[in-house]
Amino acid sequence: MTDLALRRAPADRERMLGLLQDYGVYAGVTVLILANIAFTPHFVSAENFRTQAVQVAPVLIVALGMALAIGSEGVDLSVGSVMALATSLVSLYLGYGPWIALIVAMLGGAAVGLASGSLIAHIGVQPIVATLALMVAVRGIALVMLPQLKDVRDPGMATLGSGDLLGIPYLVLIAAALALLVGFTVRRTTFGRQLLAIGDSRPAAQLAGLPVRRVLILVYICSGVLAAIAGVLATARLQASDPTSLGNLMELSAITAVVVGGTPLSGGRIRVGGTVAGAVLIQLLTATLIKHDLPPSWTQIAQAVVIVLAVYAARERGKR
Repeated sequence: MTDLALRRAPADRERMLGLLQDYGVYAGVTVLILANIAFTPHFVSAENFRTQAVQVAPVLIVALGMALAIGSEGVDLSVGSVMALATSLVSLYLGYGPWIALIVAMLGGAAVGLASGSLIAHIGVQPIVATLALMVAVRGIALVMLPQLKDVRDPGMATLGSGDLLGIPYLVLIAAALALLVGFTVRRTTFGRQLLAIGDSRPAAQLAGLPVRRVLILVYICSGVLAAIAGVLATARLQASDPTSLGNLMELSAITAVVVGGTPLSGGRIRVGGTVAGAVLIQLLTATLIKHDLPPSWTQIAQAVVIVLAVYAARERGKR
């Protein structure tokens, strides 16, 4: 091998790792779609696409909040428990009207985010520890509020869960609107720029006089509110409140969507478009395994493998 080839090899490898991190998720979605078209019966149908889009909406909404947390060099493990809390609050307050129930659920999510953010920003607890503690506590609170599954009988919730506008389900429209809002916030607002600066280097952000504590608290409040919205939408779709199972392992799906979408765990960068594609990838992967009679545990294994590959690519790229 010539000296020129030896010098070019590391650069070519770095370029390939960069392409894998930035665009690998889109390639993965494309491959899964083509494989399903070829091998999954009835995959190409309006009803199937509607089903997949409705099921991916809560995952995407939670992943958007997770992206904010990871972008700040943190993580939010409490999102699944916040969904459980939201479904319990919906069940308890639905008698006052669906809007009241939604607002109360969002306030519950905001309270959990405020607790997590305060532990992280003011006390200095590591994000993984703070949100792990909230994950356990909040799930317990949700189960105390509503110990078992309860049917949700409300016309407004039924419309939210199964209605559509011009053929597009409300759940999908809400998820798309929130993705656009988060994308705008990250790219075009002072809060977004401060968040990325903190994720890139918190000591530098502090020296620059940025309101680090306030931004971190707002990040986790946003994550909590988004997880609560996802919990309400999932409740509306299922027409039932089940804090025992709703949101279980959602943190894994959300982290997977964010990481494979190109957002590094080291913070300082958020790829909202990649997060959307990552959520779609997770849903397609899950649906593919189920349609081919593989147990749900295979989905968890596949997600773990995808996370390891994505983190490896990001780490190898960061070394160069």
